[in-house]
Amino acid sequence: MMVKKEMSGRRAPSPPDPIAVLRGHRSSIMDVCFHHSRSLLFTGDSDGELRLWNSIEHRTISSTRAHGGASGVYTVATNPSIGDKLVSQGRDGTCKYWDILEDGSLSRNPLLTLKTSGYHFCKLSLVKTPTYFVEPGHASDGSACERLKLMALAGEDASQVEIWDLDSAKRVACLPNFHENSVHPVKSRGMCMSVQAFSHSQSQGSLNILAGYEDGSMIWWDMRNPGVPLSSVKFHDDAVLSMCLDSSCYGGISGAADNKTILFTLDSQLGTCSMKKEIILERPGVAGTSLRLDNKICATAGWDQRIRIYNYRKGSALAILKYHNATCNSVAFSTNCKLLASCSEDTTVALWEIYPHTSKDSKGKLPKEEPVH
Repeated sequence: MMVKKEMSGRRAPSPPDPIAVLRGHRSSIMDVCFHHSRSLLFTGDSDGELRLWNSIEHRTISSTRAHGGASGVYTVATNPSIGDKLVSQGRDGTCKYWDILEDGSLSRNPLLTLKTSGYHFCKLSLVKTPTYFVEPGHASDGSACERLKLMALAGEDASQVEIWDLDSAKRVACLPNFHENSVHPVKSRGMCMSVQAFSHSQSQGSLNILAGYEDGSMIWWDMRNPGVPLSSVKFHDDAVLSMCLDSSCYGGISGAADNKTILFTLDSQLGTCSMKKEIILERPGVAGTSLRLDNKICATAGWDQRIRIYNYRKGSALAILKYHNATCNSVAFSTNCKLLASCSEDTTVALWEIYPHTSKDSKGKLPKEEPVH
């Protein structure tokens, strides 16, 4: 459904309603993500339930108690680097690595259980590599970098970022590497609240880490020289809760506990992270961010129960989506650019069609839309 441009002398139309609402969870849904090549949607809730959905038929395929007790699932993640696998993260200090079967269900037991001893709310990150959107029916260019079966997450010491190998189930690196009883400047930034692992064409396949901290700062590391960060910036006034990079891995969006959403760029040659656009919100709190694969629009999940849509290139507001009646925790775009999923503490998942890729004009541009409030 499109949000059409306001006609002369008429009121702007209301934002669209969800095309479907998925119900089945009994507690707050903490995270949502789409499979990178199949019509599957994954959600995890605060009671530890991991649920798989058919995103076309809008039905549950399977459900499992992934993390026991009241630990909760607060991250679900998959990407092309790990193939038909899924990683779940719980507040029980473990991450679990699952096999996705042909029917869309999960293996009865996880392939691996990684005991990370992390008891916090920083969502793990699989390695993002440059990908390029192509029209359905055409061959994809695929990733420009070597696939890395690694993940990054806040460590046992929550001011550190740990890198884990999903094949060996071992921790392979830690940023920064604290010496025993040492006082490191990163500790003054507080806990790591968000992290993004990535690799781009200029890094020659090397892993990069972008971490957001409790004090509102962000640090960028290149693992070729892990002792010294490439860049350290402070765009936010409070904890950086979410970050998402675009499909080129040269820019992205961040949300925080303050009233700002930041669009930023990364220049690996200069080693700089620069602000492209600062968006001031009426109310504080952005728990989740997502960028569509074609780099045209981005979305945020707000504490104020709203999903906000922006033109990623200009930073202009396009729409505010109103369905949820409690805090929105996460938002995600499908790989084919057709769907947006949002999840909330109200125990529902909403599916939306917002500026679908097929609505572009002959030059491949988004229609000129008026902001919808």
